[in-house]
Amino acid sequence: MAGSCLTGAFFSLFDYKTKKFIVAQNKKVGVLYRLIQLSILGYIIGWVFLTKKGYQETDEAIQSSIITKLKGVSVTNTSESGLLVWGPEDYVIPPQGEAALFVVTNFFETPKQKMGHCAESPKVLDGLCREDGDCQDRTMVVAGHGIKTGRCLQRDDNSTGTCEILGWCPVERKFKPQRPLLTNAENFTIFIKNFIQFPRFSFSKSNILETSDESYLKRCRYDEELHPYCPIFCLGDITRKAGYNLRDMATFGASIGVMISWDCDLDKGYSNCHPRYHFSRQDISHLNKTISAGFNFRHARYYKNAEGESYRSLFKVYGIRFNIMVNGKAGKFSIVPTAINVAAGLALMGAGAFFCDMVLLYLMKNGTAYRERKFEGSR
Repeated sequence: MAGSCLTGAFFSLFDYKTKKFIVAQNKKVGVLYRLIQLSILGYIIGWVFLTKKGYQETDEAIQSSIITKLKGVSVTNTSESGLLVWGPEDYVIPPQGEAALFVVTNFFETPKQKMGHCAESPKVLDGLCREDGDCQDRTMVVAGHGIKTGRCLQRDDNSTGTCEILGWCPVERKFKPQRPLLTNAENFTIFIKNFIQFPRFSFSKSNILETSDESYLKRCRYDEELHPYCPIFCLGDITRKAGYNLRDMATFGASIGVMISWDCDLDKGYSNCHPRYHFSRQDISHLNKTISAGFNFRHARYYKNAEGESYRSLFKVYGIRFNIMVNGKAGKFSIVPTAINVAAGLALMGAGAFFCDMVLLYLMKNGTAYRERKFEGSR
């Protein structure tokens, strides 16, 4: 008995099954089938082809270059630096115009530092001492300003002093900025020149208007509707579009992201590929809680006096760091993705018919009668 069942199962592998079509006059299953067909058609046409452009071959490997240039001046007058006029060569770091740049909005200067011996800053924990033994000779001060000389400098025997160091003296004193010094920074302009290329389609473009009018860039400012191809922005406008006021950020500094997005439908032609600009602040968390908000760093300017002695001015600068990023995608009609998506749609249609068959044969009351009509054996 078991052997005959196994034999029958084995030979059934070589049976050939062909489709048999039965017109079932069942309105419920008929309505279900048409609804499934309409849903699949809507998905294929509306979503795959119209929304996602499934008929296009795409290229997201965008190649891009960024060139920046700032203009504008501001005046400062401090006890350490005196009266200064700041131009782009002073407040833009680095000055060569890259995709990441820093604009100084505030600063503190420690002028005329010379190499010599002086007391370490009391803010440096490794520089505090109670006796000379706490200042081991010729050891570096951790997070400090120089090398220990072995002496502890105290006001009296009972006070906590600081180690004497060999370094640039005097060391920077404690400073907390109260207001920005470059008050005109929000009126500085930044020119962002962007060249992009999609190598798969040999397509290239820039974000500058193609015109013979050489004065256009001298008199225009970016406007999404009126001047979309004038990439000249006021810094104040950029920070406002990021949701912040530059005057509020200029005291301690900040980091601003500038995203240039290119979404190009090359089937519509060269003139329908436009840049879109998005701005965001990047140096704060979503909770807006941080013990190290803002952006600052130090740099020095070195000089020599008439006697040939070297000295320097140390600057702690605060400002806005701009990170310019580019992304994009280009699409163009291709028969390959079109055929693949059409085939996928036909396969979904078949799946819909299979689902309705299962409903008709196994879930309806007359399912047994339908199965007897649909499945027949032939010798």
